Amino acid sequence: MKVKRKIIQIDEELCDGCGQCVPSCAEGSLQIIDGKAKVVADNLCDGLGACLGECPQGALQIIEREAEEFDEEAVEAFLAEKAREEPAAAPREEPCGCPSAQIKTFQPLGSCEQANAPRVTGGSSALSHWPVQIHLVPPTAPFLKGADLLVAADCTPFAYPDFHGTLLKDRVLMIGCPKFDDAQAYIDKFTAIFRDAGIRSITTVMMEVPCCSSLSGIIRKALADAKANIPLEEVIITTRGALLEDRKIS
Repeated sequence: MKVKRKIIQIDEELCDGCGQCVPSCAEGSLQIIDGKAKVVADNLCDGLGACLGECPQGALQIIEREAEEFDEEAVEAFLAEKAREEPAAAPREEPCGCPSAQIKTFQPLGSCEQANAPRVTGGSSALSHWPVQIHLVPPTAPFLKGADLLVAADCTPFAYPDFHGTLLKDRVLMIGCPKFDDAQAYIDKFTAIFRDAGIRSITTVMMEVPCCSSLSGIIRKALADAKANIPLEEVIITTRGALLEDRKIS
C-alpha cells in the first residue's frame, strides 16, 4: 500500500557510484547498480536518512512522496537472503592454504640469474611481490612496511600500455574491482594498512568509467578512518589506454 511519507531520493547526476552510502544503510536498501546508488525497493527504506552524511557529492536527500510503506518484515527477509548469498564470496577474503595466497617478495635478479631466467618479451616486470589481489594481501604483509602503495582497479593494467614502466616501478601493488567486490571489506583492510604499515605514499589508478571512481572514495574513507595523513595521488586512464588525469590530493 502506498502512502505519502519520507524516503531517500538520489540525484544520479551528482552520484559518482563511490558506494560510501551503502554500509550506512542498516536495511540494505542502497546498492550500487550500473555505477549509481539506487534504492532497491521503497519498502526497504525507512526514510530516516542515516546515509545522508556519507555522500561526498551531496547526491542523497530526504523527500516526501507516495511510496510503499516501510516493511520491517520485508527488510528482515531481504537481509537474510543477502546473508545466505555472502558465504559463497567469503573464500576470497583472506589468505589460506592456497598457493596463490602465499606471500612472496621478489628480489632483483643477479646477472647469472638473469642469464638463466625464462625469456620475457616486451620488457621486464616491475612486480616486487605476491599476491596482489586486495582480498589476498594481509595488512601485516612484510612488503607493505614503509611502501609506496599503488592501488589499481583491475582493468587498468590491460588498458594502460606502460603500466609497469610508468606506474608500477618502485611501488607495491594491490588490485581489485571497486564495482563487483565488497567496498566495506576494502575500507576495513586499507584502514588497517594505513594505520599500522607506515605507508609513505598512495597512488590510485582508475578507469574513466563512473563505477571505477568508487575506488577513490574507498581509499579516502580508509584514510579518514585510520586518521592517517599520507600523500595521495589519483591517476585516471581512458578506455583507449591514455592517461587522462594525474592529480595530487592534499
